[in-house]
Amino acid sequence: MAIVTRKSGDLIYLTDKQIPVPHAFTTRLGGVSQGIYESLNLGMALGDDPAAVTENYDRITAILGTKREQMVFSRQVHGDTVRVVGKADYFKDISHPFEEGDALVTIEPDVTLAVFTADCIPILLWDAHTGAVSAIHAGWRSTVLDIAGKAVEKLCTMASYPKYIRAAIGPGIGSCCFETGSEVAIAVRKVLGHEAEPCITDKDAGKSLVDLKEVNRRLLIRAGLSPDRITVSDYCTMCNPDLFWSHRVTEGKRGVQAAIIRRGESF
Repeated sequence: MAIVTRKSGDLIYLTDKQIPVPHAFTTRLGGVSQGIYESLNLGMALGDDPAAVTENYDRITAILGTKREQMVFSRQVHGDTVRVVGKADYFKDISHPFEEGDALVTIEPDVTLAVFTADCIPILLWDAHTGAVSAIHAGWRSTVLDIAGKAVEKLCTMASYPKYIRAAIGPGIGSCCFETGSEVAIAVRKVLGHEAEPCITDKDAGKSLVDLKEVNRRLLIRAGLSPDRITVSDYCTMCNPDLFWSHRVTEGKRGVQAAIIRRGESF
């Protein structure tokens, strides 16, 4: 099984063959935004033209069988809060602030979850037993707080078991580009112990290259998922700035892509 690239008109997005419910890892291609937000920017508070952002949502939600008004978002703070949400948390308008959280979980039908990234690691979970879904924003701080494992735990409070959960780890900064100071490597070694070493390449001057996708994959396995139920995208956002926004490449002058999943029927 693999994460594959799909196209609908000008819209380019990725899906995981092992997850049968509507979902997508968006790219920056296929929207109408201009300038530094070109073209499928899904960030609503970054300074982009609101009409363009609305059109961008209309394009991606049409593929997923939903609307922006049936989506739930969070104010991402690089923590480990997992929010259980439902229709009561539907998007109203941008004047209503989002609640804090870096992972969302729902078991309610027709609820669509979304997290935003521009180098951080997006993760989508689908529970084959209950149909519950989760969307996770895993920057390095959330990763070492084991937000992926905590999202699995939350799904299991909804009558699931890890053996039924499938995970897709989407496009994010790769080990080829994620050069960090010593604090990241120290934190990864703390959370993974001896399992951390394949995820870290130490360099000179206290620098390291860290594989955040692999760290999250190992934490999902530790949470009970079978390795053959975890799919990992090969795409590095920093290596592919024409396809994805990268915070490091743009120095923060950018839009965002999203990882989106709907609790609904297979598509």
